[in-house]
Amino acid sequence: MMDHNEFCCVFDTSQYTGTPDTAPCPNVLSVPLLIQEVDELCGAGHEREARDLLESSLAKVRAHSDWRSELTVLSELLGQYRRTGEADKGLRTVSEALELTRVHHLGRTVSGATVLLNAATTLKAFGHAKESIPIFTHVARVYADNLDPSDYRFAGLYNNMALSYDETGDVPNAERCFKLALAILEKIDRQENDCAVTWCNLAELYGRRDLEDERIGECLEKAWDCLNAPGLAHDGYHAFTISKCAPCFDYYGFFFYAKELRERAEKIYAGT
Repeated sequence: MMDHNEFCCVFDTSQYTGTPDTAPCPNVLSVPLLIQEVDELCGAGHEREARDLLESSLAKVRAHSDWRSELTVLSELLGQYRRTGEADKGLRTVSEALELTRVHHLGRTVSGATVLLNAATTLKAFGHAKESIPIFTHVARVYADNLDPSDYRFAGLYNNMALSYDETGDVPNAERCFKLALAILEKIDRQENDCAVTWCNLAELYGRRDLEDERIGECLEKAWDCLNAPGLAHDGYHAFTISKCAPCFDYYGFFFYAKELRERAEKIYAGT
């Protein structure tokens, strides 16, 4: 079993340059259908079944040398291992995704950078925030070269980058990145769930330094408003969002909000 304290990810940007690999490879998997099925399982709260489906799909594409599908499945697995809290598998998959991206020179493409973003997020989730920051920085450069500044993908980048900065003690950069994420999310329709998570993250950033900071309450009220926005779908993703936000409401004394949210999530998972 991997010793997490010894895990090391040295990210050398120069290794991810070069002409992207455009050579054809076997296409043995319908990736859109797979992702749809995984989303349906997660939406119903069946996280481990979703993981099992992805793992069996990974074995299939590897058996046929379908590296393009393999990279997509690895990226999906990174998110799934974060959700199921499987650090050993998650860190191993980080290494595999980085290597596949490097070998096929995809580090400066948007699709490759998105895989790297997922890898960096997983590193942070399993205790390697310091190692994640150079990868996030690389992704930011690739996105800046290829995407409109208001693109939704920047919000995910800034949010996750902020969490790594926070964990390493760089509060100014963490706060800056959270606010950059909010500036993007608040201009896009139907992003209330992600806005709520970001407001909760910002509340925790302030709370870890000063439990009396009045900005904590301001952030949590804004998160509550997002979670109760008119027309917001009470679906699986909303329930997952609640699982991330409710502990924050509880910790800072917003017990009624936390209780109501948990009851809502239970109803969603029960299909009522």
